[in-house]
Amino acid sequence: MPRTPMALLSPADQERLRALRRMKAIAIGALVFMAVLFVIAFWLESRQPWLSYVRAAAEGGMVGALADWFAVTALFRHPLGLPIPHTAIIPNRKDEIGRTLGEFVETNFLAADVVRTKLASTAIARRAGEWLQQPPHAERVAAEGATIATAVLNALSDDDVRDLITDLAREHLVQPEWGPPAGVWLEKIVDADAHHGAVDLAADSIATWLDSNAESFTGLVSRRLPSWVPRLAHRFVDDTVYHEAVKFVHAVQDDPRHPARLAIDGYLARLADNLQNDPATRAKLENAKASLFDSPRVGALAAEAWNTAKAGLLTALADPASGLRVRAARAVQEVGERLTTDAALQTRVDTWVSEAAVFLVDRYRHDIASIITDTVERWDPAETTEKIELMVGRDLQYIRLNGTVVGALAGLAIFSIAHAVIPGV
Repeated sequence: MPRTPMALLSPADQERLRALRRMKAIAIGALVFMAVLFVIAFWLESRQPWLSYVRAAAEGGMVGALADWFAVTALFRHPLGLPIPHTAIIPNRKDEIGRTLGEFVETNFLAADVVRTKLASTAIARRAGEWLQQPPHAERVAAEGATIATAVLNALSDDDVRDLITDLAREHLVQPEWGPPAGVWLEKIVDADAHHGAVDLAADSIATWLDSNAESFTGLVSRRLPSWVPRLAHRFVDDTVYHEAVKFVHAVQDDPRHPARLAIDGYLARLADNLQNDPATRAKLENAKASLFDSPRVGALAAEAWNTAKAGLLTALADPASGLRVRAARAVQEVGERLTTDAALQTRVDTWVSEAAVFLVDRYRHDIASIITDTVERWDPAETTEKIELMVGRDLQYIRLNGTVVGALAGLAIFSIAHAVIPGV
């Protein structure tokens, strides 16, 4: 009988223990019934000869009950505490049982053909799609993904992430030379006249600013004139400069071939060529780049950007109504719909899952099966006995009960045949 207190057992094990105790009580009750019947029949058979048949049946029932009690008990412990050979089989051979069970599972369940056959008969992709396209399930997947992502973000060290970003930036941005790639890129832009839109935008922006900020030209030039120049001339000079600036910008806006535009085109073309071929220009760009990335302010901005991004992600992941969580759930639903309706995708997913499972089984089946062996080896013999007895003990008590009935029938049959065959008995 398991010695673990009921409170420490799982609900399922508690129910198994109650069923085991009931069957033990029934089996013991059958033995006691046969013993009482035997005493009564043995006592009264001299007066009632027919009770000899009852006595024979009761005798056989007791023998069957005791024999099966011994057999069942010998599996789990020494009967009556006596160290009889080949008893207490499970605690004494626990490790061997674990190894045998592991080998059985490895040979018969973790075989490639068994796994492939089972998976081939299971529409994995379609079933997964039907499950995923249901909104509650999609939200659950999104919630679990958010939990995992939150745990990962919280586990990351901010210093380590900043160092990683710095290393990646230095490896992929700082160390490679910018001049030739930038020159090629700029040359393609100039050849395609793609920069004209930027020039138009700049001219429009300057024109808008000039129209709204005429007063900014007051004193811009006149304050540099000699003091003897009349005040009226000051105003005239400032107004003239402002109007000339406005007229120049409007001319640039209206004339696609304006000299200023052509000058910009020529400058950009020369710059593109110098970035590719002029060592001095390339050196200036590299120095500017190094100064930029070595600036403490840039490092502080990178750290601030990571902290802001991390805080924003954690907030979005924690809020079921956030756009991130909602879009994630919608994406999961869309995946489920595709898995349900796209036959080609179903075939690819089923094939991939089957091949992956077969690969894992072929490569790691011994390691998987060893979990059984190692787990059983770590169990205490008494604990192993309790676990197995809880699982199969109730059925073994049926064997005791059946042994009582079969023994009684056998005893009655033997006694009846003997009386019928042997004269004078």
